[in-house]
Parts: sequence; C-alpha cells; structure tokens
Amino acid sequence: MRSILAVLGLVFLMMSCSNSTDALKPEENIILDNPSSLSYLALGDSYTIGESVTEDLRWPVQLSKKLRDRGVGINNPRIIAKTGWTTDNLLNAMDANVDNEKYDLVSVLIGVNNQYQNKSIEEYETDLNTIFSEAIGFSKIGKEGVFVVSIPDYGATPFGASNAEEIGREIAEFNAVLQKVANQYELSFYNITPISKMAKSDKSLVAIDGLHPSGKMYNLWVNNFIDEVLKKL
Repeated sequence: MRSILAVLGLVFLMMSCSNSTDALKPEENIILDNPSSLSYLALGDSYTIGESVTEDLRWPVQLSKKLRDRGVGINNPRIIAKTGWTTDNLLNAMDANVDNEKYDLVSVLIGVNNQYQNKSIEEYETDLNTIFSEAIGFSKIGKEGVFVVSIPDYGATPFGASNAEEIGREIAEFNAVLQKVANQYELSFYNITPISKMAKSDKSLVAIDGLHPSGKMYNLWVNNFIDEVLKKL
C-alpha cells in the first residue's frame, strides 16, 4: 500500500531514527522552570516535537507563549515525543519518563505513525485507552486538565500528494477512533484536521521537509483551540 511513497518513506524513517539517543533532551532545554508557574506535559510524535521547525515554533511551545501573553503564568512544556513514534512507543516513553509527576495541563496527539506503518486500528484503540488513562493520572485535576488534538492529514502535503485520497481516508478512520475514545474518557477533543488540509493550496503551511507542518500551520492550530484551553486554567 505504501509502494508509491517508498523512497520518501525511507527518508522519513531515517529521520525518525537519526537522533534516538537524544530523543528526550532538546525539549528539556527550553522549559521555563518557575516553581510558581503552571506546568504542562505534551505527549505525542513528530507533530508535537515539531520536526523540521525550530523549538520556539513547536505548537505546544507556541501555546505556552500565547497563554502567557494572556496573563497565564505557565512554563514551557515538558515534551515527551519523537518523530516516528507510534502509540506503543509513546507508552514506553511515558512509563520510563513520567513517574509520579503531576501537571496542570496535559495534551495528547498520537496516531499518524500507526496509520503510516499500517498498524491495525484495533491496536490503536487499545493503546489509546491506556494512554488516556495514564494522561488523566498525570493531570493534577484529572480529565479536566487533559486535551486531545486530532491527527493532521499529511495527504495535503507534497510528501503525500501522490496518495492523497487513500491517506485522507485512513487518517479520517483513525481520527474517528481517536475522538470516540477521547469522548469515552470525557476529554476535550480539538479537531485541527480541516486546518491541515489547507496545506494543499498554501505551501507556506508546510515545513521545508515537505511533510510536516510549518510554524505558521502550528500557529493556526493553537489559535483554533487556545480559548478552550484557557478555560481549563
């Protein structure tokens, strides 16, 4: 099913493995560690770590800055994410890195690599139940402090253009499961997928790698849901 994207796929996977020993280091360097400020844990994959954009343009970092601009004392996020991660990779990293810490805000965006690697949607749903349960446990106020972001449609990017229809259909299927399980746990679900489709006609919304969102795209995501996040704080 992925034969059309084989060559580019190899590049994509190489990027995901290129700095595995430093997977959790860069994001730690940008935490504004003020004990009196609110804390934020961002869980995900390449979209959360901001593959191909600078640290300040990652959407969780942009979200923290915009919240501070609105008068909220919040540190930059602790990010547990890496390019290429599936749900099982994220679960392993959560188990290894979070321990008993509690956060004022927790976000989850995961699933594109389950789709890309042709993993079953049933496995995805099972893993989401565990991820959301643990995310709620990481939150100081339980489910009210957690939100879920939908999977963007990378079929709208140059990388996915040759197989856009199939990618879009499969991403929609995974997002349906993501929203269903989020609803079961009564978690806020923010649908940025329609925004991601704008990349088809506006290449400034795509990073230099031709696959991931640019900082401009991430800014649109944050503007889409910041008012709702603000209510949680």
